Amino acid sequence: MKIKAVVFDAYGTLFDVYAIQVLAEVFYPGQGADIAVKWRDKQIDYTRLITQSDPHNASGSQYFRPFWELTRLSLEYTLDRLKLNRESGQVEKLMQQYAHLTPFAENLAVLQKIKSLGLTTAILSNGSVDMLTSAVKSAGMGEVLDHLISVDSIRLFKTSPESYGLVQQVIPVSKEEVLFVSSNAWDALGATWFGFITHWVNRQGLPFEALSPQPHFSGADLNSVLASLS
Repeated sequence: MKIKAVVFDAYGTLFDVYAIQVLAEVFYPGQGADIAVKWRDKQIDYTRLITQSDPHNASGSQYFRPFWELTRLSLEYTLDRLKLNRESGQVEKLMQQYAHLTPFAENLAVLQKIKSLGLTTAILSNGSVDMLTSAVKSAGMGEVLDHLISVDSIRLFKTSPESYGLVQQVIPVSKEEVLFVSSNAWDALGATWFGFITHWVNRQGLPFEALSPQPHFSGADLNSVLASLS
C-alpha cells in the first residue's frame, strides 16, 4: 500500500459535533444531550433526502441547500420536536457555536505527524468552504491541512460517488493512494465502495455495519490512523 493523501471527514471526525450539548444544556436544562443527538441525526437525514431524491441531475440536486442552512433547519426541527422554545437569540448562539466546534484533543499532533511523512492532507466534507474554514481556523489546524474540499461545487452530499470523486479533482492521486478517514460508519462504507482505502475512527465503540465490506482499518481515535500508515 502506497498512500499519498490522507483525506478526513470533518464533522464527528475532526470536530466534536456533540460538544454542542454543553451550550444547549445551558439554554435547555436537562435536554442538552438529546438536542445534540437529534440535531445531528436530522442534519444527516436532510442531506440524504436531498441527494437521493435527485441524484442524476447534471447540475446537482435541484433540492440542494448549503450545509449551513440544513444545520439551522435541523436545529429548528429538533427544538420543535422536543417542544422547546425556539428563541432567535438562542438559535443564533447555538449556530455560532457550531461554526467553532471543539476539535478532538489528538488532532493537531496526528496531523503534524502525517504532514511530516510528506503526505497530502485534506478534508472532504458536506460542510461549505466557509464552515470548514471557520472550524479549521478556530482549531488552529490551517497549517496542517492542504485542501478543504466541499460538496457545494456538485450540489450532492455524501455518500454519492460524485462527492468522493471530488478528491481526485483536487489531488492527483488514484483511489488506491487515498486513505479516507471518517468517524461515521456510513461514510467509511461509502468511501470503501467508491474504492478508497478507508479508516473508521470508532469513537463510540460501535459494531461494524452489517453491510459489507468493512473498512480496511479502524481504531478508537485519530492516533490509530498513524498505525494504518506504518
